[in-house]
Amino acid sequence: MSLEDLTSSPLPQLAPRAADSHKGDYGRVLIVGGSRGMAGAVGLAGRAALRSGAGLVTLAVPRSIQATVAGFEPSMMTFAVGGSTEDVLRQEAVDEIVTFAQQATALAIGPGLGGDPSTARLVHGLYHRLLQPVVLDADGLNAAAQHPDILAHPAGPRILTPHPGEFARLTGERPADRPAQRAEQAAALCRRDAAGGTVVVLKGHRTVVTDGQRYVVNGTGNPGMATGGTGDCLTGIIAALVGQGLSCWDAARLGVYAHGLAGDLAAAELGEISMIASDLTNYLSTAFQ
Repeated sequence: MSLEDLTSSPLPQLAPRAADSHKGDYGRVLIVGGSRGMAGAVGLAGRAALRSGAGLVTLAVPRSIQATVAGFEPSMMTFAVGGSTEDVLRQEAVDEIVTFAQQATALAIGPGLGGDPSTARLVHGLYHRLLQPVVLDADGLNAAAQHPDILAHPAGPRILTPHPGEFARLTGERPADRPAQRAEQAAALCRRDAAGGTVVVLKGHRTVVTDGQRYVVNGTGNPGMATGGTGDCLTGIIAALVGQGLSCWDAARLGVYAHGLAGDLAAAELGEISMIASDLTNYLSTAFQ
């Protein structure tokens, strides 16, 4: 199948906010992630979601790190999962999270989850049961790589955001150098979804976004973004845009562009060497303007 190159087409836009709108109009984003030692990842994703316009953001995290995560940003809510001594989210929490997620308009799964085998089984259960759009990233993707067949029958729309290493684990092949070839590889991953509802964001220099039929190559971003946590920020950005009503395709396109632009703005002021992931969240407001 030949892919349509839409790189030069106009960016999607969020609708102007009505004067009488309220926080419920701009999405309820639930981010499932975190583990002992990696609380910051889910915190970065949550803060990026808020800076990208989400009306309400809740982080579902192991109970043992709830207090730590809650201290990152007072505008975020937290939902403690499991017992007080649990350092990771486990398979037994699938029903609890699915029930809690009923009010969410968009979800993200993966930042800081860790690699516990029971956590991987949790990801599999959520992927098959959550009806809402889900952004799958980081350890969520690594969990999917253990059982790639789950990608064939998701319960709802999905956005996969692998970096080259995660993509190789999912597909068994390294991304090609040429963007058009990378787009074809990413499109093949999209097409594993029998319903055709999966978008893939293949991250890296000149990130590719595709839904299996069309693609764009992103032109924003810089080497200063090659630091831990920037991918978690992108996860939160895209989830927030989906929560505000954009399609998965439009949210991925706009999210990748805004994420890279925030990085460019940060680099212009701070330099590429000293940038850290939280700097991106500080420049998202200017990027969206």
